[in-house]
Amino acid sequence: MALYRYGDRIPQIGKNSYVSDSARVIGDVTIGDNCYIGHGAVVRGDYGKIIIGSGSAIEENCTLHIRPNGVLELEESVTVGHGAIIHGKLIKSHAVIGIGSIIGFDVVIGSWAIVAEGSLIPKGNIIPDEKITGGVPFKIIGDVKQKHKDFWTYGKQLYVDLAKEYPEKFEKL
Repeated sequence: MALYRYGDRIPQIGKNSYVSDSARVIGDVTIGDNCYIGHGAVVRGDYGKIIIGSGSAIEENCTLHIRPNGVLELEESVTVGHGAIIHGKLIKSHAVIGIGSIIGFDVVIGSWAIVAEGSLIPKGNIIPDEKITGGVPFKIIGDVKQKHKDFWTYGKQLYVDLAKEYPEKFEKL
């Protein structure tokens, strides 16, 4: 694991969570149980505090950071897609942040909300529960249906399983 102290700020990693050796988890970061922190991800709790809830996946090359003395909280079972940049305030349970999306300061993403790939959610916006957003800047483009929840429940479990399997199966050749 690539964990780094920043002054008196020390990352805390939950049970059965995987942090890639090419990821950087720095400072005041708490990662819950059964989380996946992918290759090249950067989670910077150097100035503020970051909390990642159990069952969440921070996929490859994501950046999570927060302003001085700020708090970024991801509740349980949040998926952050490859290459997303997160400076938000709160991402509620089961939300999905699409590949390459940008979440600005003080943004709140609702429970089961889906932010489409490549979207921009500028500073201070609030996305309601169970809404689908997309665009630059974003617009609400639909409602989350049961088929979306079923698909993302399946997808989230894949990363929980990966977090458990990687320490045994991932091997440098």
